[in-house]
Amino acid sequence: MLKKRIVGLVVAKGGIVVQSIKFREYLPIGKPKIAFEFLNNWGIDEIIYTEIEDQDEPNYDLIKKSTSKCFVPLTVGGNISKISHIEKLMKSGVDKISINSASIYNSNLIKKSSKIFGNQCIVVSIDISNVDGKYLIYNNKQRKVIDLKLDDYVKKVCDEGAGEILINSVELDGTYKGYDIDLAKKICNLTDIPVIFAGGAKSAKDFEKIFNLTNVAAAAAGNFFHFTEHSVIKSKSYLSDKIKIRINNRVNYKENKFDDRLRLSKKDDEILDDMLFIKIDDEII
Repeated sequence: MLKKRIVGLVVAKGGIVVQSIKFREYLPIGKPKIAFEFLNNWGIDEIIYTEIEDQDEPNYDLIKKSTSKCFVPLTVGGNISKISHIEKLMKSGVDKISINSASIYNSNLIKKSSKIFGNQCIVVSIDISNVDGKYLIYNNKQRKVIDLKLDDYVKKVCDEGAGEILINSVELDGTYKGYDIDLAKKICNLTDIPVIFAGGAKSAKDFEKIFNLTNVAAAAAGNFFHFTEHSVIKSKSYLSDKIKIRINNRVNYKENKFDDRLRLSKKDDEILDDMLFIKIDDEII
């Protein structure tokens, strides 16, 4: 059984990392390079970087500079509509590319890119909105749901050569209300290829829940990781004896206890005393 992955989402607008809330509000956070560096140091398994401003093509210079601090698999999405865009991204140090709206209007892009670069490099990103209990595909550029059946579209992109699917829950994006488990189950039942699920993570318990209740290959989060110190390390420490995950950082909290909100509990006074007052023998010269 493959180990589950924890994925960090980095959303950028105008070259600045932003906090995304329901695909409508975007609050500035900082530079992509710094976000990559923190996520790498904290032991993230993968990073998905998405540019949401409407441009003719990706910002290659910014991506190339940012990848200097990225030592885990990096997926880049946003403004990708041609094979030449993918070629330039690969030369910039990108491992995989994420296709969203372009896959809706240009089905040949998935077919061609998967044949040229291999389907392991092609991630199809699908934004999904829950409208009156129905799951509908949302087009972020048009700011509305579109007349396309979700079941048919998921099967279509898989047949065309997608190597993975990234699902974004629009209503739960940035809300800290937890993942949409029903939607995750639905998508996993439609395909055998790996599913990355995003939207609503508040704590490691949300990762635990989606991994236990669905067959998603990876759980992704953005705001939770950006605003919670050592969030990746603490999440993996909590999950390590519950879920089969990757442990790839020498720093951990395995010896620490967590409270009900998964905050670190205070260590025993005896342990703290030992940490603060270390006996040092007289130096012999």
